[in-house]
Amino acid sequence: MLTYIRRRVLLAVPTVVLTSMVVFLMLFLIPGDPASIYIGEQTATPERLAQIRHVMGLDRPIYVQYADFAWHALHGDLGRSLQTSRPVAVEIGTRFPNTLELAAAAMVIAVALGFGLGLVSALHRSTAVDTLSMVVALFGVSVPVFWLALLLIMLFSLRLGWLPATSEPGLRGLVLPAVSLALLSAATLARLMRSSMLEVLRLDYLTTARAKGLRGAIVVFRHALPNAVIPVITAMGLQFGGLLSGAVLTETIFARPGLGKLVVDSIQNKDLPTVQGVILVLALIYVAMNLLVDLSYAFIDPRIRFE
Repeated sequence: MLTYIRRRVLLAVPTVVLTSMVVFLMLFLIPGDPASIYIGEQTATPERLAQIRHVMGLDRPIYVQYADFAWHALHGDLGRSLQTSRPVAVEIGTRFPNTLELAAAAMVIAVALGFGLGLVSALHRSTAVDTLSMVVALFGVSVPVFWLALLLIMLFSLRLGWLPATSEPGLRGLVLPAVSLALLSAATLARLMRSSMLEVLRLDYLTTARAKGLRGAIVVFRHALPNAVIPVITAMGLQFGGLLSGAVLTETIFARPGLGKLVVDSIQNKDLPTVQGVILVLALIYVAMNLLVDLSYAFIDPRIRFE
C-alpha cells in the first residue's frame, strides 16, 4: 500500500507542475498591467510604473518569475495579494471553508439524488419510473448551472420569498447555491449508477443467489450494490474535485465569498499571485481526491489489492 501511495504521489508531481506552468503562462495573456491596476490609472506615470514593476518582479524574464514562484510555493509561500497586500495563503484559508461547505452540501445532495434515481431506475427498467428518472437526469445534464441558479432565485427568493437570493450565514443561505451546483453531478451519478447496476444485475452469481431463495433486498444491497458502486465512487471523487474548483459561477451569482469568487475578482484585477495560488491549491486537492478514491476501492472490494 505504501509503495503504491509513493508511486502515485510521484506521478502527481508532473501534473501539478504542468498545471502551474500553464496557468502562469496564460495569466500573462490577460490584457492589462498589474502595476497600473495596483497604483491606479490616474497616478500611473512611467517612472512610477517602472518602479512598481521592479518591486513586483515583473521586469524579469518570465521563466525567472515562474522559477521564483515555484521555489517559494514549494516552501509554502504563495506570495502576497496585489489587491489586499495580505499573504495569498491567508486569503485562501479565509475563503476555502466557504467553498468546502458549498461543495460538501452539493455533494450530499448529488449523491442522494444520483444514487436514488439510478438505483430506482435500474430496479424498474423499461417502466414509467425508469423513463421519468432518466428524464430528470437528462434535464440535469442539459441545464446550465447559471440558468438554474437564476431560475431558483426568481422562484424561491423573489416570488415565494422562502430563501435569500444572496449568501448569508446558516443553512438558509446554503440551500439555493448547493442545489444549483448539485444538479449536474446528481444527473451524472444517476446515469452511471443505472448503467453499472444493470450490468451487475445480469451477472451469473446474482442469478444463483436468487435461485437459492435469497430475498430481493439482500441480493440488491448486499451482493449487487457493492460491486456496482465502484465506478460510481470514481465519478464521485472527480465530481467532488470539480465542485470545489467549478463553483465559480455559483459563488459569483450568489455573491458567496469562496475560492471561485476570489479567482474571478483576482483575474479582473490581474492579481497574478492570488490566481496562481488558488489554482495550485485546487490542483493539489484534485490529485489528493483521485488518490483517496483509488485507495477506497480496497475497503469496498476486498479482492482489490495494491502493490
